[in-house]
Amino acid sequence: MKGRRTAVIAALAALILIVFPLGLTVGGVAISPADIIGALSGHAPADSLAAFIIMDTRLPALITALLAGAGLSVAGLLMQTCFNNPLAGPSIMGVSSGANLGVALVIMCLGSIAGTAGRLSVMAGAAAGALAVLGIILIFSTVITSADVLLIVGILIGYLTSSVISLLYYFSSDQGVHSFVVWGLGTFAGVSRSELWLLALIVGIMLACAWFYSKSLNALLLGTRFADNVGVSVNRVRTALLCLAGILTAAVTAWCGPIAFIGLIVPHIARMLLATSNHRPLLPATALCGALLALLCQILAVAPLAGNTGSIPINAITPVIGVPVIIYVLLNRRRILYFN
Repeated sequence: MKGRRTAVIAALAALILIVFPLGLTVGGVAISPADIIGALSGHAPADSLAAFIIMDTRLPALITALLAGAGLSVAGLLMQTCFNNPLAGPSIMGVSSGANLGVALVIMCLGSIAGTAGRLSVMAGAAAGALAVLGIILIFSTVITSADVLLIVGILIGYLTSSVISLLYYFSSDQGVHSFVVWGLGTFAGVSRSELWLLALIVGIMLACAWFYSKSLNALLLGTRFADNVGVSVNRVRTALLCLAGILTAAVTAWCGPIAFIGLIVPHIARMLLATSNHRPLLPATALCGALLALLCQILAVAPLAGNTGSIPINAITPVIGVPVIIYVLLNRRRILYFN
C-alpha cells in the first residue's frame, strides 16, 4: 500500500512536469520550441514578441494555476475533514461567497484593482469575507451536529452574500460593476510576474502549516472523542485549520476570482487514487492533483478553440469536470469508506 501511495504521488509530479512545458506552447499565437527555450534562458531579444508572451503571459498564468489548484484543493480537504462531510468545500460551504462579498465591497468602492495596492486591498477584502463566513459556520457547528444541516447552512449563507452583492450592483457605478463581473469570471492569467511571489509565499506557508497538522487531521477523521482522548484540542485545531482554509481560499480568490469545484472534487480524486484517508500522503497528493487539474484547465482555456479573442473563463471549464465527480460521490456515498 505504501508503494502505491509513493507511485501515485510520483506519477502526479511527473505529469505536472510533462504538462507544464506543453502549456507554454498552447495559445492564440504559435511559438516554436526554440523560441520558448530562448525566452526562458534569456537569450531572446529584449523586444521579442515570443519572449514577452512566454515570460509575461503564459509562464505567470501556468504558475498561478499550479498555486491556485494546490491551494484550493488543500483548503477543500481541510474543510471536508473538519466538518466530516464529503460535500464540504470553499464554494459549497459559502466561504468563496464570503470572499466574493469582501472583494465586491472593495472593488465597487474603489472602482479599480490595478497595481499591488489594489491587489492587497482585494486580498484583505477576500480574507475578511472568507474568515467571517468560516467564523459563522464554526459557531453553527457547535450547536448543529448534523453534517447535512451544516452544509445547508453554508449554502444559505452563500445565498445571503449573493443577495448583498446584488444590492451592491444597484448602488455601484458602472465601472465598479464591470470590474467585479470581469473578476468573477475566474482566470489564472491575471497575476503579473511582480505579484506572483506574494501569492506563492502565501500559498506555500499555508500548505506547510496544513502539513504540520496532518496528525491532528487523522485524529479528527476518527471522531472528536478519539481526538480528545489522544490529546488533540479539537476546538483549537479546528479553528486553526479553518483559518488556513479561509486564507488559502481568500488568496486564490483575490488573484484569480471565484474558482468553482476544484476545492470540492480534488480531495475525492486524491483519496480514490491513494485508497487511503491518511493525511500524510493525502495532503501532498491533493496539492499535486489540484495543481495538475488547474494546469489542464488553464491549457483548455487558452487552447485554439478559444480563438484570438482571449481565453475561456475557468469557471466555464471546471463544472464539466466537477459535476460528474460529485454525482459519483453522491451515488456511492454509502460505499465510500473515508467518511463512514
